[in-house]
Amino acid sequence: MSTPARTSSPVRQTRQRAAIRDLFAGGDEFRTAQQVHGVLERQGDKVGLATVYRALQAMAEAGELDAVRSPDGDMTYRACSSGHHHHLICRNCGKAVEIEASAVEAWADRVAAQYGFRDAGHELEMFGLCQDC
Repeated sequence: MSTPARTSSPVRQTRQRAAIRDLFAGGDEFRTAQQVHGVLERQGDKVGLATVYRALQAMAEAGELDAVRSPDGDMTYRACSSGHHHHLICRNCGKAVEIEASAVEAWADRVAAQYGFRDAGHELEMFGLCQDC
């Protein structure tokens, strides 16, 4: 569900990407490209929806944003910590928290070894309703 393996190539800095980066700073919810575009327009930033899509994808590939497919199939984005981690995401408001999942890590390692795999990876996103919803 999360973004594929991230690359470390820097994202070209543009006015539009700076506006997107500022939008995600300090937020804890995942947002779709359409939501990002709408907020930017309301703030008076002139940026096309296609540009928002390209910028979000590039920023996710560079590791600046996490990308998670929502239960309804939309790709959503959020600024997150680096490294392997998991999320618990509210289905209603999009609030997200990073969760510790050592039991999942151990299970994934056991299953991979059981079937003779090495260097196996996994992705886990949990969805529910937060206490405010």
